Amino acid sequence: MAYLTAAVVLVGVLCVLNLTLTLAVIRRLRERGDGHSPSPSLPVALKPGSRPAAFTATTTAGEQVSAESLTGLVGFFSAGCEPCHALLPHFVERAKEMGRDNVLAVIGGDGDEELVAALAPAARVVVEDHDGAVANAFQNTWSPTVFLIGPDHAVVAAGGRMDDLPLGSAV
Repeated sequence: MAYLTAAVVLVGVLCVLNLTLTLAVIRRLRERGDGHSPSPSLPVALKPGSRPAAFTATTTAGEQVSAESLTGLVGFFSAGCEPCHALLPHFVERAKEMGRDNVLAVIGGDGDEELVAALAPAARVVVEDHDGAVANAFQNTWSPTVFLIGPDHAVVAAGGRMDDLPLGSAV
């Protein structure tokens, strides 16, 4: 009986320790408050060195984009996504530095006019379902997600924040 009591007490202490550490991690993540995605790194399907699958899409301005012609910055946004709206000014700033022809913004779901209006001057904008052609080509299931695509059309870097991308341009 003494062994059973000791085992129950040990398990209880371990559970309390686990809970305390988990709460500390959650508090630290909430305190970040740096204007980017609350998650430091989102799961991104396409890793550096891989290439998006073939796709073609039409932008809101009627331009055709495809995997073969894509280099530069690619961002995935969603209308109802608070972290997407927090990332938006950082993405637009970087897009202006890179030039509109080197930037593609993909808005998943219903086209949010506010997002389209904010992104259109700095990027080519595609509005599609969350499982649309571009999202499928990048195997993307998260927003916001950003990719940097090199001249060889391969992913140079990817993540959930602009800080996940290198400072220099891939193009």
